[in-house]
Amino acid sequence: MTDAPATPPRAPETAVAPRLIATDLDGTLLHDDKTVSDRTIAALAAAERAGIEVFFVTGRPARWMGVVSDHVHGHGLAICANGAAVVDLHRGGRIVEVSPLERTVALAVVDALRSAAPGTSFAVERTGGIHYEPQYPPLLLDPAAAVAPAEKLLADDFVSTLCPGANGPEAAHGPDVRSDARHRTTDPDGPAFPDQPVIKLLAHHPELDPDAFLQLARTAAGDLASFTRSSPTALLEISGPGVSKAGTLARCCAERGISPDEVVAFGDMPNDIEMLSWAGTSYAMANAHPDVLAATTGRTASNNDDGVAAVIERILHDGGPRGDRSH
Repeated sequence: MTDAPATPPRAPETAVAPRLIATDLDGTLLHDDKTVSDRTIAALAAAERAGIEVFFVTGRPARWMGVVSDHVHGHGLAICANGAAVVDLHRGGRIVEVSPLERTVALAVVDALRSAAPGTSFAVERTGGIHYEPQYPPLLLDPAAAVAPAEKLLADDFVSTLCPGANGPEAAHGPDVRSDARHRTTDPDGPAFPDQPVIKLLAHHPELDPDAFLQLARTAAGDLASFTRSSPTALLEISGPGVSKAGTLARCCAERGISPDEVVAFGDMPNDIEMLSWAGTSYAMANAHPDVLAATTGRTASNNDDGVAAVIERILHDGGPRGDRSH
C-alpha cells in the first residue's frame, strides 16, 4: 500500500454534476474497525437529500451488509460479491438478482489452480452462505455451513444434501433464469434462490505474494472466470466470466438513465479498478493499492480520515465533483 500525495490533484474541472455516488466499503467508506463515522453518515444522508443516489458496491456478501443497512435512503439497493449479487437493504439484505458462477466452471477453476499453485485452498460462497475446505483459513465472523473438499462443495447435489427439500416443489417460487444467465426473484414473498447458486469462489494460498497469486491465477484460468482480490493476504475472489462491480453498476445506472459521466466512484483495492475506470469521476483513498492510485482521476484522504465524506461535502458545497484538498 502507498499513501497518496499530501496535496492531491484536482478532479477534472469539466466533470458534470453527479447523480450517483458508488462507494466500496472496506478500506474505503468504513474505518479499519468496520464502523461508519458520524461524519460519513451525515454526508451520505445529505447527498441523498440533494437528489444524489448512493450505491454501496462491495465484495462483501449480503449477510455482511448490516454495518451500512441503517444508512441507506431512497432505493436501498447495494451491489455485493463484486457484482454477482444485487441486494435490497430495505428488505433485510434480501438478494434480488444473481449473476452466478456456473458449477462446472468453478470446478474447472479449482482444478486449474490446484495444478498452478499447489497448496491453494478454496471456499464456496452461495446465496445461502459460505462453505469451505478444511485447510481454508476459518472466518471468525462467518463460520462455514459445511466443511468439505471443494469438489464436494460444488457437487450438483450439494444443496439438496445440505438442505433436504431445497429443490422440491417450493423451488417453483424461486428465481426465474433469464437468457443472459442472471437470476432474479419473481415472488417477493417466496423463498430467495432455493437452489443456492454459487456467486463467488475464493482461493487462498498460504505463501504466495497476493499480486503474484492474482497474476498466476489469471494466466492459468483467466479464460474461465473473472479473478480479482481485495484482501491484504493471498486471497482471490472468483466470479463468473465478465462479472464485476463495474458491469453490474453500469447496468443499474442504465436502468435509471444515469451515464458514466454522472457517477462518482470511490475505492482502494484491485477489485475496484474496473468500477473506478468506468465512472466519469473516480477517487482513490490515501491507503489505496498502487494500481488503484494509477487508475483514478482524483485522490482523497484515507478511510480512517473519512475521505469519502470529504469529497461528498465538497461536491455538495461546490455543486460538482472536485479534488479533495482537505487533508
